[in-house]
Amino acid sequence: MQSGSHEFLAQDRVIWGKPAAQAVVEEADRRKAARVFIVTSRTLNRTTEAVAAIVRALGTRHVGTFDECVEHTPRASVIAAAETARAVNPDLVVTVGGGTAIDTSKVMLIALTHNVRTVEGLSDWHMRVNPDGTRVLPPVQTPACRQIVVSTTLGAAEFSDLGGCTDPVRKTKDAYTGKFIGAASVILDPAITVHTPDWLWLSTAVRGIDHAVEGLCSVAPSPLIDATSLQALHLFGQGLPVLQKQRDDMQARLMCLQAAWMAGFGIMRVPYGASHGIGHSLGAVTGISHGYTSCIMLPHVMRFNLERTQAQQARIAQAMGATDGDAAGAVARLIASLGMPTRLRDQGVKPEQFEAIAAGAIHNMWVRSNPRPIEGKAGVVKLLEAAY
Repeated sequence: MQSGSHEFLAQDRVIWGKPAAQAVVEEADRRKAARVFIVTSRTLNRTTEAVAAIVRALGTRHVGTFDECVEHTPRASVIAAAETARAVNPDLVVTVGGGTAIDTSKVMLIALTHNVRTVEGLSDWHMRVNPDGTRVLPPVQTPACRQIVVSTTLGAAEFSDLGGCTDPVRKTKDAYTGKFIGAASVILDPAITVHTPDWLWLSTAVRGIDHAVEGLCSVAPSPLIDATSLQALHLFGQGLPVLQKQRDDMQARLMCLQAAWMAGFGIMRVPYGASHGIGHSLGAVTGISHGYTSCIMLPHVMRFNLERTQAQQARIAQAMGATDGDAAGAVARLIASLGMPTRLRDQGVKPEQFEAIAAGAIHNMWVRSNPRPIEGKAGVVKLLEAAY
């Protein structure tokens, strides 16, 4: 008989159907926050009204903004965010953006809590995997304040207490976690997502599908994750085709945001597989966004894992409306229909980079938990060659 447990995320509420500025103020009131610090992207802050509307609504409670987030969250950007926040002593962080901004806030909260002021100091606080596959989780203390998130993409970083941060020296994206570094509340306002570039919106939708697929195919499955993952696939299947015809359809955008929420239930609650694990190393070595790494790697990893996940992939195929039962084919067709990349070569990845990618990937916790064991670096290279 299989055994297991589910630890619920330390998240109070998810809010949808309200303008972001209104919802942020209501959350600040609920939390009695008097010093609100915003973390966001330069584009959202300087070229749209999205952040400005929140700043105006907060009034004098807004004490500062950090908008220098960098894709893949390099350590230096986290330290810069922490120093900016430390100077204004916030009692609430409001993150407006996608995975990059959210991960910046997560790791920033660790840096603030443990007085980390250098990029080298972050080395003491990321997760590690022992040679026997067991995880080492540093004892992250409760931060002095929480973050709430206004979501702008579909990668679901707001629905986890796991943050990624890249060490450019080792060319490795490390994982950081702590029970209270994730979002205490999440605001799903489809109107604010119209500022998200289509390539980012659609590629992170595939990232959400990746969460659902690898959650369903996990080596340690959960009935809750099975249910939410299947619902995520249904919602993405309804919302994405509408948005291909009408990008400003708010109901379809909300449907996709809710799909990302459903898919995100599995993050750090069940072990994922090699699409996620190899994707982390691909991003660290080549700079490809995580949405694109899922677009390229997921179908190949699904085919590789089919012999171990036939029953799960049959459910995925059914949820995606594939009458032939080919889940990987259904995912690949959807990715192509969205105009997303399907080959590494088209993203400028070179075969001579495969060894470095494999060297980082083979130590990744989710490569280690892939349903079908991957035999060392050579096994990773074979998957990269298939995706080339």
